Amino acid sequence: MAEFVMVSAVLMLLFMACLQIGFALHVRNTVQDASSTGARYGALRDRTPQDGAERTREILSASLPQRYAQDVRASVTSDGAQRVLQITVATPLPVLGPWGPAEGIEVSGHAILP
Repeated sequence: MAEFVMVSAVLMLLFMACLQIGFALHVRNTVQDASSTGARYGALRDRTPQDGAERTREILSASLPQRYAQDVRASVTSDGAQRVLQITVATPLPVLGPWGPAEGIEVSGHAILP
């Protein structure tokens, strides 16, 4: 009976760790997709870089808790002769449930401006 309790506890911790890693990957992939989509949206001919940042905030707010959409920045850089819109998002890294360090992940999405 004692073996069952000890093995169950270890298996439960392993299962919870797998769930947490899955949630952290989900947050990272969602933030990456939102920043890329926002960059493409902001690079349209009738849009501004701030429109792209706002679109990124909207996508993040619809997909994740509000605190994941607080630090969204838009900037125009150059890559050789091309102007590039860069949307950068810094979000918390979920370490224990949805809680974690404030700026754990920073991802960027890029799109070439016309």
